Amino acid sequence: MNRKFEAVAVGGTFDEFHKGHRALLRKAFEVGNHVLVGLCTDEFAKKLRKPHEVAGYEERLRDLKQFLRQLDVLSRAEILPLSDPYGITLSTNRPLDAIVVSRETEPRAKEINEKRTAKGLPLLEVIVIEMVPAENHVDISTTRIRRKEIDREGRLLRKSRG
Repeated sequence: MNRKFEAVAVGGTFDEFHKGHRALLRKAFEVGNHVLVGLCTDEFAKKLRKPHEVAGYEERLRDLKQFLRQLDVLSRAEILPLSDPYGITLSTNRPLDAIVVSRETEPRAKEINEKRTAKGLPLLEVIVIEMVPAENHVDISTTRIRRKEIDREGRLLRKSRG
């Protein structure tokens, strides 16, 4: 397969590793030869003030690696601790071509490109995937999983509040 980009960035907390996370990562590996995966550190995850507990870094790393192994792309991945919203996307010594984000995190990609312009770095191609809906057509999220509204596949476990 001829992939469009040499180096692609993608990042996240990847807590309660779910169908939406898998879609995001599949897209990154579909378009990039080498994928730099930023995984939020425990400290950064706390700063994000999620409305739920977040599993520890090692547990999230294990789930991430397990999926990448199943997809047979672990050899094309470089998993890096993400301790701020930008990770290696603003680094002058790591060439990057594109960033893969969800519709929810698209504004962050635009912010990254603004900061890259200010640093004299080339813009990243921004590849946006739509949020993955649960069976009730509401987006799958870790928050909904933690609330036991849905499972990691988006199947309803109980009626959602709203």
